[in-house]
Amino acid sequence: MLKIAFHPIYKHHLPVGHRFPMEKYELLPEQLLHEGTCEHHNFFTPEKPNDKHIVAVHSPDYYYDLVNLTLDQRAAIKIGFPLSRTLIEREIIIADGTIKASEFALTNGIAMNISGGTHHAFSERGEAFCLLNDQAIAARYLQHKGLVKKILIVDLDVHQGNGTAEIFQNDASVFTFSMHGKSNYPFKKEQSDLDIALEKHTEDTHYLSLLKATLPKLIEEQQPDFIYYLCGVDVIASDKLGQLSLTIEGCKARDRFVLDLCQKHQIPVMCSMGGGYSPEIKTIVNAHANTFRLAQELFF
Repeated sequence: MLKIAFHPIYKHHLPVGHRFPMEKYELLPEQLLHEGTCEHHNFFTPEKPNDKHIVAVHSPDYYYDLVNLTLDQRAAIKIGFPLSRTLIEREIIIADGTIKASEFALTNGIAMNISGGTHHAFSERGEAFCLLNDQAIAARYLQHKGLVKKILIVDLDVHQGNGTAEIFQNDASVFTFSMHGKSNYPFKKEQSDLDIALEKHTEDTHYLSLLKATLPKLIEEQQPDFIYYLCGVDVIASDKLGQLSLTIEGCKARDRFVLDLCQKHQIPVMCSMGGGYSPEIKTIVNAHANTFRLAQELFF
């Protein structure tokens, strides 16, 4: 059965006019239930994990500055959200959603988090709406528990996974692959184990051909025990922050290819949703919902 992490805290109140579409975290599970893709028993409620799992990835100084709301003002501004105890609690619970979904993926082949994909969170700082790196925290958790050895992170959000690259830059047990917009944020890129930088207005055909030429080889070379998939939908043409030109159908084809590879190779995969900033919220929700529809189709 497909298991999906969701908590009401995911939809966090932001000032009027803020560009981050928080409402998608409420609308997406509602859509999945309404159309019958999922039922209530597919969802589970994450909690707060032990701090030790977070400080295995993030520096204790940074983490406890977040928890105690004592983060330097300049560092807080880079995050892009007004800091509050509820926001920090939200980020911690999102990380637990990815941890627990990873365990479900080991059993069921795949599991999802309605939120997550916070790949701009570095070991010692956060930026661009990312405070704690959920997939990095969960990857470390699985390794420390002895559940997996080699992990492949497939980051197909339109923005480079710079925080993830920094966290694992000297760690051969986690291979980081980011395929992202060349001219997009972050303007100073980190070095992933493999980066593919795409020109503006890249369309379906070129995008998918690059992905199909790359990912099967990576899986063959790296032989991962587990895959984290960051499936941001900010690659589609309507996205305000994306600069690429994929159709919703092309984005779905991307997800189908990745998930089908995982299923065929019998490699457990955990999906965090990542970004999506199209002007119409229904476009964002539909593009994200496609990933869940495919998970049900391919795995169950």
